[in-house]
Formats: sequence, structure tokens, C-alpha cells
Amino acid sequence: MTDAPRILIHTSDPAPMLARLAEVAPEIEARGHDSYDGLDPVLAEFRPDIVYSVAFHGRVGYPRAALLGAHGPPWIAVGGAGVDHLTPWDAGAVTVSNAAGVAAAMIAEYVFGAVLHFTLDIDGMAANRAERHWERSRLMTPLKGKTMLIVGLGHTGRAVAERAKAFGLWVIGTRARPQPMENVDEVHSPDALPGLWGKADIVVLSVPLLPGTRGLVNSRALMAMKRDAILVDVSRGWVLDGAALVNAMRMGHLRGAALDVFETEPLPGDHPLWGLDRVILSPHCSAVYDGWAMQSFALFLDNLGHWRRGESLFNIVDPDRGY
Repeated sequence: MTDAPRILIHTSDPAPMLARLAEVAPEIEARGHDSYDGLDPVLAEFRPDIVYSVAFHGRVGYPRAALLGAHGPPWIAVGGAGVDHLTPWDAGAVTVSNAAGVAAAMIAEYVFGAVLHFTLDIDGMAANRAERHWERSRLMTPLKGKTMLIVGLGHTGRAVAERAKAFGLWVIGTRARPQPMENVDEVHSPDALPGLWGKADIVVLSVPLLPGTRGLVNSRALMAMKRDAILVDVSRGWVLDGAALVNAMRMGHLRGAALDVFETEPLPGDHPLWGLDRVILSPHCSAVYDGWAMQSFALFLDNLGHWRRGESLFNIVDPDRGY
């Protein structure tokens, strides 16, 4: 086992993680830092071997330059799945790992909660309730036999696919290196997307933000989708062109859209998305559930064990691929 590393825990609330680390590895010297400000001098003085870092919810100005600068550590363990706040980095100088998979099941539940909101016409029933109107002729829309397109078959996409099959959906999906996958009926290359948009009754976006995915869902893609398709975005802001979505929905295109990520977060109060019908807006919270932070940290501790035993780390992120 290697010598005990120095670890800096950079989160908005490092105390629970510091306490857990002291329980499992009291020999490790660890500190916490709960601000984006003042990180560089802490790095320079403490010289951590590892920084466990979580981007603070709703905050801009992530201190990327400090973490990747002269005083940065050789290993940055990102407590979430996305790493676009760090890219690009020199993989020869620093190893970046993430917590991909920790929230996949929760995000998949969000996806189907959103889909069922539209297929069961929850808004319509709520409106009838407000008017005390009994509409016995209301019809439900079954999912069985419908087609779901999952753009990005990583941890989240696979969790969505597993649940999709339980609903009887035909599942098609994309991944950079297509190969047969459990619970997915058709696996395609992203290059095939122009011919796939129009086949899907439900489109789920679950890709990282990369140069190749920025603006992936533009006006052309949206208008190629079925007029009554449901779109769910749990990827990253800028994968979906927000202005194009607003225009498409104002034209009556799409049955509904559920958005958990946005080009600007928090979403500005004057953004036209707030005024649209048939839209679910959530504050980038589909991955957030009671205990998620400590589950993510538990994954890090597992990886730390690999590191101390001289074993290969898991969940290492390729800066070019973004995952």
C-alpha cells in the first residue's frame, strides 16, 4: 500500500466527507475548502495529492485554472458525472475521474416521471380538477409499442433503457462505438441521428457536453422529430439549442419537453421557456437525491483504495471523449 496521500475535499459542505474519511482512514491528512474563492493559495500551501471536487450547484466561476495550474494535484476526483467544467486538461499531467453511475437510476426515474406526465396528461387532469370538470372521455396514452431514442448509452442511458423495456418500449440508441447492448434493440453511431429523430415517440438526451455534442439538437433535429414526440433532456446545457426549442414549441411541434439542464444556469427569469406550455423545467436536480453526495464519496473511497494498493483507477475520464 502506498503512503497516505494528502486529500483536499472541495465541496460546499466538506464536513461530512472529512468525518467519513477520518473514520475509514485516520492516517490520511485531509482538509476541506468550501468556496470557489481562495483555492489556489490553499493548494499551494497544502500541496494535496488528490482533490475531491464537486461543482457547487447554481454557482458560476468554477476554479478550473487553480486545479489545473502549477499547484494542482495529480488526481482530481470529480464528485459528479459531468466534467465539462474542467475540460480540456492534459491527461499526461493530471488524472481526472468521475462518479458516473451513482445517480443513473435516479435520473432514469426522472425521465419516466416526465414521460408519464405527458402520456397521462397530468396537466390536463389538473386543469379539470381546478375547474371541477369531470371528463370521462379522457384517454391515456400507453407506452407499450412506442419507440424511445436514447442519445448516449452511458450509465444513465443504460439505466433508462432497462426501465424502457419494462414498459414495453422499442429502444434505439446511439453510442460512439456501436455494439449490441442489453435492453437496447438497435444501437447506432451518432452519425445516424438524422435518420433516427423521426422514428422516435420519445427522445432522451443523455450525452456529455463535447465539441461534437454542442448544439447537437438544433432546429433541424427538432423539426425532424415527430410532431407529437416527447423530449427529455438530462444531458448538459448547450447540447440542446434552447432558442430552437422555444421556436419549435411555439409552432406546436412536440407533445412536450422536460428539461433539467440549460445553457445558462440558473435559468434567467425572463427566459421564454418559463412562459411555454407543455414544458417541465427542473433546476438541474434529476441526479440529486437524499444521500447522493455521500454515495458519490463512497465511490471515491473505493477508488482511493485502488490507488493506495497500486491498482488501476476506475472511472478515469478521457478529456477528448468527455467520459
